[in-house]
Amino acid sequence: STWEPAFRDGKWFTRGWALQELTAPATVEFFSKEGMQLGDKIPLEILIHEVTRIPIQALRGNPFSDFRVAQRKEWAVQRQATKEEDIVYCLLGFCKVSMTPIYGEGKEAALKRL
Repeated sequence: STWEPAFRDGKWFTRGWALQELTAPATVEFFSKEGMQLGDKIPLEILIHEVTRIPIQALRGNPFSDFRVAQRKEWAVQRQATKEEDIVYCLLGFCKVSMTPIYGEGKEAALKRL
């Protein structure tokens, strides 16, 4: 399809918080930059999985406990965030951890606390 290359290269998929936005809601709708509806995450799940490496089962809402913690951490490897700690903080819900964000501590320190 003509929109698929742009979809695959979408900067949104590289955002750290896109992990939560893709997995938390039952429905996520995608639109082209022209406003054409491309579909929601269910019919696009294979493409989304290929772009993000998030397992299809996670996109479908399976419990995060179905996935090893190390596997969940891998979902954030290629992510970008304005604040480096957000790469770690976006994993809190996936790892069933509650911790106070400390901006300025750095990614490595945040990862140790996780």
